[in-house]
Amino acid sequence: MSIELLRGKKLLLTGGTGFFGKSILDKIGRDASLGCDLTVLSRNPDAFKLNYPHLAKLSRLSFIAGDIREFSVPKSHYDFIIHAACPTGHWPAGLQADIILKGSERILDFARQCGVQKILFISSGEVYGLQPATLARIPESLPCRPSSEYGIAKRQAELMFAASPVPASIARCFTFIGRYLDLNSHFAAANFMDSCQRGKDIIIHSDGSPLRSYLYADDLVDWLLALLLKGKNSQPYNVGSENAWSILQLAQQIRAAYGGNNKIIVQNKEKGKNALARYIPSTRKIRSELGVKESFSLEEAIRLAIKQ
Repeated sequence: MSIELLRGKKLLLTGGTGFFGKSILDKIGRDASLGCDLTVLSRNPDAFKLNYPHLAKLSRLSFIAGDIREFSVPKSHYDFIIHAACPTGHWPAGLQADIILKGSERILDFARQCGVQKILFISSGEVYGLQPATLARIPESLPCRPSSEYGIAKRQAELMFAASPVPASIARCFTFIGRYLDLNSHFAAANFMDSCQRGKDIIIHSDGSPLRSYLYADDLVDWLLALLLKGKNSQPYNVGSENAWSILQLAQQIRAAYGGNNKIIVQNKEKGKNALARYIPSTRKIRSELGVKESFSLEEAIRLAIKQ
């Protein structure tokens, strides 16, 4: 298993207090004998320690307080970096791109100074832009035509890491579900889970037909570690599930998992007017090259995510 290759290594994790970071810490932390030194960069380590004490007390875990664009640490050696710092959601124009690009520049500069063996850059499926209606799954060979500030900045950062003298692999991540999903975020699964926990009706703003797929957090971490340790340099790999579900089906699955009788209200019943009707990756490349697999069904993933 890829995680064994981290034994005795030093790993720097940016974005360590987000969904990806907490999922990585949780998975690595289950093996107390691994002996991997983890350093997490966070804007507010104290808040993380207060809200997630079971993760904060992991052995061989330390924190750096700082902004991804300008953090500083005593000069030290690191074997690996997972750059998962990711400003999602709604931001003032230009700020999201500034954080992504300047943060990537800072990480690359830091990696050169610290003798890093390999970087894993967490990118996004948004670098592709809109998925063609005739394409069931997006392959890595699809030309990138990002249409959002976030997608454009992620694509520019990909090119920076691909050109870097420090070896780097690129994870183009799609949609996920797990226990550390922020229920206050803008993601549909988070919104539906939050509604169920509060006993409120689930509101679907679209017509319910857009298709998404959901990879469980444990699979996500396994795939990311495989990429970090075995992925080809300068190569992008899609990370996500190939199993498509409509937004309405997702809502139904989440409601069933909670055992509630709250209503599912579909606000727009006109079909065919959703700009991003399908957002599904092809994962043939990562599965064939690295031997990863999807181990959890959506039903299992939801059940595990809500089991706190």
